[in-house]
Amino acid sequence: MSEIELTRQGAVAVITLNAPERRNALTLPMARELVSACEEVDRDDDVGAVVLRGEGRSFCAGGARDTLRAVGQPDAPPETVEELRALYASFVRVGALRAPVVAAVAGAAVGAGLNLALAADLRIVAHDARIFAGFHRIGLHPGGGHFTLLERVAGREAAIALGVFDEELDGDRAVALGLAWAAVPREDVDARALAIAERVADDPVLARSAIGTARRELGPPRLGWAAGLDLETPAQVASLKRAVAAGTLPE
Repeated sequence: MSEIELTRQGAVAVITLNAPERRNALTLPMARELVSACEEVDRDDDVGAVVLRGEGRSFCAGGARDTLRAVGQPDAPPETVEELRALYASFVRVGALRAPVVAAVAGAAVGAGLNLALAADLRIVAHDARIFAGFHRIGLHPGGGHFTLLERVAGREAAIALGVFDEELDGDRAVALGLAWAAVPREDVDARALAIAERVADDPVLARSAIGTARRELGPPRLGWAAGLDLETPAQVASLKRAVAAGTLPE
């Protein structure tokens, strides 16, 4: 069964992370499915907007622990690091979709899952959403261009608070900091995200043109996303090896 579902609501493509039993934590096969879904969306010129959502009680709980643990093994071959990069490449692919992307964040967006939400162009969150980096809690250095993504939407102070000091936000605080556009009751998140996507989706040519221009004018931040990812990866791999050796990486 696919763990990435692609459906259509009129001119809006809906990409669903569908692994609720592990809170939509991303594995490498799931990341590859996500890339494939993005490729399919981009081939369809009738898609004017995209909604990215998670099935169940979480948006995305980050990278699956088995994937992280494999990278952290002391004798891990170099290709495991490339697998970690492939996981993060799926976020970059979401951020490069031709149509504007709205993330519907009901529940937790943690670590790599927060990266994924930040890859979208706009976020609608639940009032009681749990938004935090969480890398420090399991002894890991942030990865995936985490600081770059945080800084470009909420500034340096928020990037340091979440990425270094491991602060946790609910949906209302995320909106106040500029990490999300609107906070609504959990049961209304998907509907609000779809409604805002539908507002532009009926003119796919204009929607794709406008978001392309917006991305070029408003980004990249001081350090490009790809460069941020490259800067973080060696430090994160070293922290994974330390955590696995010490037995501190949770099951």
